[in-house]
Amino acid sequence: MVIEGIRSLLINEKDIEFIGSASTVASCRAFIKNRQPDVLLLDISLPDGNGIDLCRELRKEYPQVFILGLSTFNQASYIRDMMNSGASGYVLKNATQKELTEAIRLAAIGQTYMAFEVARAVHDSEKNTSLEIVLGRREKDILNLIKEGHTNAEMADLLHLSKNTVDTYRKSLLSKLNAKNTADLVRLAFKYKLISE
Repeated sequence: MVIEGIRSLLINEKDIEFIGSASTVASCRAFIKNRQPDVLLLDISLPDGNGIDLCRELRKEYPQVFILGLSTFNQASYIRDMMNSGASGYVLKNATQKELTEAIRLAAIGQTYMAFEVARAVHDSEKNTSLEIVLGRREKDILNLIKEGHTNAEMADLLHLSKNTVDTYRKSLLSKLNAKNTADLVRLAFKYKLISE
């Protein structure tokens, strides 16, 4: 339905030719190898993989193909991940014909497109993140010990807590900072001045 919707929006555009579609990571790889479009609309959610990872892979292998992320998700983390993977823009599936064609035309000449709604989501996320991160005393203690490289078991001994309690605090920190792993947690903690050197 989404593919047919996009096709119908583009069918009367004289300078844009819809040359085909693929519905999986595997078929997308084969399609690009055979057709090499100027612009690829790439869904973030694919049945056999992740559009963000595929974007990174395709940009390395086919640098001449510009990629627009396509998704129903208007969350800053998805948008950032897609753009950091080399996408030339991010389009929501409910985009108007004007938004879609503008995104494709800009991507085709190597420029970046971001709809107002998408840009606002990223801006609001960046604006609010540092204001919303409130850590409790124990979370601060654990964050500083993580920075120093202590394991959960070591932190439990130092703070006289159970390992399960320490693990709960660690998971809470990862969630609050939207961090992917421990290294990312420490990086973000420095960024938002939650810890110091």
